[in-house]
Amino acid sequence: MEKLEARIRNHDREIEKMCNFHYQGFVDSITELLKVRGEAQKLKNQVTDTNRKLQNEGKELILAMEELRQCRLQQRNISATVDKLTLCLPVLEMYSKLREQMKSKRHYPALKTLEHLEHTFLPQVSHYRFCKVMVDNIPRLREEIKELSMSDLKDFLESIRKHSDKIGETAMKQAQQQRNLDNIVSQQPRISGGKKSKKEFSASSELEVKNTSPMSEQDSGILDVEDEDEEEEVPGAQDLVDFSPVYRCLHIYSVLGARETFESYYRKQRRKQARLVLQPPSNMHETLDGYRKYFNQIVGFFVVEDHILHTTQGLVNRAYIDELWEMALSKTIAALRTHSSYCSDPSLVLDLKNLIVLFADTLQGYGFPVNQLFDMLLEIQDQYSETLLKKWAGVFRTILDSDNYSPIPVSNEEAYRKIVGQFPFQDAELEKQPFPKKFPFSEFVPKVYSQIKEFIYACLKFSEDLHLSSTEVDDMIRKSTNLLLTRTLSNCLQNVIKRKNVGLTELVQIIINTTHLEKSCKFLEEFITNITNVLPETVHTTKLYGTTTFKDARHAAEEEIYTNLNQKIDQFLQLADYDWMAPEPGSRASDYLVDLIGFLRSTFAVFTHLPGQVDVHSTMSGKVAQTACMSACKHLSTSLLQLLLEAEVRQLTLGALHQFNLDVEECEQFARSGPVPGFQGDTLQLAFIDLRQLLDLFIQWDWSTYLADYGQPTCKYLRVNPTTALILLEKMRDTSRKNNVFAQFRKNERDKQKLIDTVAKQLRGLINSHHS
Repeated sequence: MEKLEARIRNHDREIEKMCNFHYQGFVDSITELLKVRGEAQKLKNQVTDTNRKLQNEGKELILAMEELRQCRLQQRNISATVDKLTLCLPVLEMYSKLREQMKSKRHYPALKTLEHLEHTFLPQVSHYRFCKVMVDNIPRLREEIKELSMSDLKDFLESIRKHSDKIGETAMKQAQQQRNLDNIVSQQPRISGGKKSKKEFSASSELEVKNTSPMSEQDSGILDVEDEDEEEEVPGAQDLVDFSPVYRCLHIYSVLGARETFESYYRKQRRKQARLVLQPPSNMHETLDGYRKYFNQIVGFFVVEDHILHTTQGLVNRAYIDELWEMALSKTIAALRTHSSYCSDPSLVLDLKNLIVLFADTLQGYGFPVNQLFDMLLEIQDQYSETLLKKWAGVFRTILDSDNYSPIPVSNEEAYRKIVGQFPFQDAELEKQPFPKKFPFSEFVPKVYSQIKEFIYACLKFSEDLHLSSTEVDDMIRKSTNLLLTRTLSNCLQNVIKRKNVGLTELVQIIINTTHLEKSCKFLEEFITNITNVLPETVHTTKLYGTTTFKDARHAAEEEIYTNLNQKIDQFLQLADYDWMAPEPGSRASDYLVDLIGFLRSTFAVFTHLPGQVDVHSTMSGKVAQTACMSACKHLSTSLLQLLLEAEVRQLTLGALHQFNLDVEECEQFARSGPVPGFQGDTLQLAFIDLRQLLDLFIQWDWSTYLADYGQPTCKYLRVNPTTALILLEKMRDTSRKNNVFAQFRKNERDKQKLIDTVAKQLRGLINSHHS
C-alpha cells in the first residue's frame, strides 16, 4: 500500500507538473470557450428564431404538399379506373346488346355476340366478380338461345303444317297458269313475255329470301299475301313463306356444333308431318274440294322441302327427298285408288282426273317423277268408264222405257231431216214417198245412237292432258265403246226383251230397230276415226263389236217371240180336257184347240200388217214370222204328243183317239191354210207328221205294214218310234183288260187282245234290237 500510495503521489506530482505546464493554454481555451459560448448562445437564439420562423412558414407548404400528394393519388386512381373501365365497358355493352338481341329474338346475332363476349372481351377482365357471374351464365345463355331458336323452328313447322294447303294451292295455280301459257304459246309461237319459268321464279325467290329475309318480331313462317285478281300473276309458292327461322336455327346449331342433331330433328318432324299430310280424310271422295285440299297439302309440303333442298347445304338431301316422295307417291296412289272407287258420278271422276293431272304437272315442275300417277290415271280411266257405263245404263233404260215402239211419223221435210241428222239413215224409196210418212224404226234408234256419240265424247274428255298418243286414245275410246255396246246397251235391250207384258208388236219393232242400229256401227267407226285421226286399218286398232250386240239382241227378241208363243200355246193346252175313256168321238175339234188356232191366226196376221216397214218387211219380219210359225207348230205337235204319253193317262180308248185325231186334223188344216206366206209346199204340215203317222197307225190298225217295213226309208210310218207306239198300245191294252172283263170270253175280244199282245211283243223286240 505504501508503495502504491507513493506511486500515486508520484503520478499526482507529474500530473500537477503537466498541468502547470499547460495551464495557460487551458485558461486561454476556457476563455475562448466562454466567448464561443456566448456566440453559440446567440447563434442558438438566431437558429431558434429562424426555426420558429421556418416552422411558421412551412406549415402552409406542408398543407399544400399534402394537398398535392392527395391530388396526385386521386389522379393515379382515376387514371387506373379509366383504364379498367375502358376494359369493362365493352363487356357490359356487349352483354347489354346480348340481352337486347335475345329480347328481340334475334338469336343468331345474339349467339355471335355471345361468342365475341366469351372469347374476346371477358378474358381481359376475368378477375372481376361480375365477369365471373357472366362467365357462369354463358352456358345457360347459349342453351337458352338454342331452345328459343328451336322454339321458333317448331312455330315455323307448325305454321307450315297449317298453311301447306295454301302454299300448295298457290303452286298449283302457278302450274295452271304455266300450262295455260304453254298452250297459248304452242298455238301462237310468236307471242313472247308472260310469266317466269319455274326455275327462274325459284332462283329469284331464293335470292330474295337470302338477301331480304325479314327478321320480324314474330317469325310465323308465313308472310301475309292479299288475294289477287285473276288477271294478276299468281305469286310464287316460295314468296308466301319466310324461311328465316329455318336458316337461323340451322346456323345456330351449326355454330354450336350440333348441326347433325338439328338435321335429324328437322327430318324426323317433317316425316311426321308428311304422314299426317298423306292421311286422307274419310269423306274425301264426297266432293272435289276434299281431293283438292288433300293435293294442296301434299304439294305445299314438297314445295317447302324442295326450297329447303336448294337453299341450305345439306339440311335435307336428294336421297331424303326421294325417300319421302316414294312414300308420298305410294300412299297417295293407294288413297286415290280407294276413294275413287267410291265415286259413282262420272263428272266428279273427270274433275278428279283433271285435278290429278294438275297435281302431277305441278310436282313434275319441281323435279319429282310422276309417271306412276299417270299410270294410276289409266286405272281411274277404267273407273271412269264404269261410272259412265252406269250413267248411260240409266240413260238407255229411260230411252227404252219411254219408247212407244212404233215407227217414227214425220209430217214435213224439216222433221224428216231432223231424224236423218240424228241417225245415219238412207232409203231412196222412203224419200220418194209423200208426207206424212214413217221411218221403219222407233224413236229409241236415233236417241240411242246420239247417246253412244255422247258417250264417246265423254270418254275423249278423260284422255285429254294424259300425254297419250292418238293410237292409245283411239284404243281407249274403242274399248270403252265396246263395253257400252256389248255390256250396258246389250243388258238394257235384253231386259226390255225379257220383261213381262212385252207384246209381239214391240218385239218385232225391237228386231227392226236393232237391225238399223247394227247397220249404223260402221258410222260409229268413222265417227271415232274422225275424232282420233287413227285409221281403222292401223295395226292393233280395236274393232267395235256393236254388230254382235245388236245381232244378239235381235236373236233374243226372236227367241222371246218364240217363247211367248209357246207359253201361250201351253196356256191353251192347260185347258185341254180329254175324256180318254170316251167310247165315241165328238163331231168336231175340241173348243180349246179351236181357240188356240184362232189365236195363232190373229197373231201371225200381225206380222203381215206391221206399219212403217219398207225394206225390212219382206226380209226381217217375214223370216221371223216363218220361223215363229214353224216353231209354234212344232211346239204344238210335241205338246199334243206329250198329252197322249202322259203317265197320268193310264187308259186310252179308240174313241178318245178319234177325238184327238180331229184336233190334229184341225192343226193340219191351219198349217195348210198358209198363216204366214213364204212356206214352200207342205213344209209347215211336216211339223205334225209324227202325230199324223202315229194316229194313222192306231186308227187304221196297220201294224203289219209298220212291222214289215220298219227301218226302211220308204216306210209309211217312218216317223213312228216303236217305244212311243208301245206306250200307247199298253194304254189301249189296259183299257181292253179292265173295262171288258167279260169280253175275254167273246172270241173277237180274245183275238183282239191276243193281237195286241203279239204286236207289243214284236215292238219290244224292235226296241231291244235297236238298243243292241
